[in-house]
Amino acid sequence: MSQWRPVCDIEQILPATGVCALVNNQQIAIFRPHHNDELFAISNIDSFAQASVLSRGIIAEHDNTLWVASPLKKQCFRLSDGYCMEDATRSVAAYPVRVNAGTRFAHDLILSLMLCCAAGDALTGSMLPSRF
Repeated sequence: MSQWRPVCDIEQILPATGVCALVNNQQIAIFRPHHNDELFAISNIDSFAQASVLSRGIIAEHDNTLWVASPLKKQCFRLSDGYCMEDATRSVAAYPVRVNAGTRFAHDLILSLMLCCAAGDALTGSMLPSRF
């Protein structure tokens, strides 16, 4: 059984920045690299420092791929899949995302604990901007 919940309005994420949302008691870093509806979501936990900081990292492009550099130890994580450039064993979880009428939704798959984002008609839950 799955549940769809709104997480935040896309306008709450400034282009070229990230925010942190608490979804199913997990911190998810949501990035909006450009002035469009393209979003990326990865774990907010820096696997090197074990700190909740990736949403505050700097978004960069390398070899036509978007990355975020951790603000603490500067390791880079690929936004599309959480792969760590410096050490693949330290990669972080990545979550698919979609925007529906300007709102980003999180889909909580309880059995796998995998988070993905998508749109649905019958939505439950609450907006979470106060948890950024």
